[in-house]
Amino acid sequence: MEIPKATEADKERFRSLVPDVPDVSVKPMFGNLGAFVNGNMFAGLFGPTIGIRLSSGDRQQLESGERTVPFGPADRPMREYTGLPEIWNEEGDGDDARARAWIRKAYEHVAGRPPKAPKSKTHTAGK
Repeated sequence: MEIPKATEADKERFRSLVPDVPDVSVKPMFGNLGAFVNGNMFAGLFGPTIGIRLSSGDRQQLESGERTVPFGPADRPMREYTGLPEIWNEEGDGDDARARAWIRKAYEHVAGRPPKAPKSKTHTAGK
């Protein structure tokens, strides 16, 4: 499986669309970026595509009214995520405002989930 890499322009745009609030962190992921709240990802970048995790009602609303795309690898898209319309990458400020609003909805949805437990590190003593 080949993972598309985001360009620096894609990464800059993604960072500009993610809510600028203290509990959000943006981290590198496989040459792309993910935006997290409480350890849970609410938005991600896969090549030029921005994917967001919405409630089922919001996801249905977005997918029924816009030309959304699958998010993630073609052979295994992330089922709880919707890729924002690719045309929004090209159309400019008006679409950045729409993308920002949908990313905010994803943030609010995921911020209401319980914090993700940190992965425990297993140490073997005496070896």
